[in-house]
Amino acid sequence: MPFPIKVCVICSEEFELRPGKPGFANRCPACSEPEANEEAKRQADADILKTNAEANAARRQAIRDLLYSKDS
Repeated sequence: MPFPIKVCVICSEEFELRPGKPGFANRCPACSEPEANEEAKRQADADILKTNAEANAARRQAIRDLLYSKDS
């Protein structure tokens, strides 16, 4: 079964719409690449923010333990 032929809304070239193609269904793979790179960048930024939030929570817990410990 052949893949459906679509026309790119940006460059007006025909392309085959294949399963698992990154980007939008109405854009060819060449025109979809910049969005795929931006998505990867957003994911990396989210990972960095999550890591920073976890590190900050650990710092707050350590300071709380030092300030309010019953050992002294």
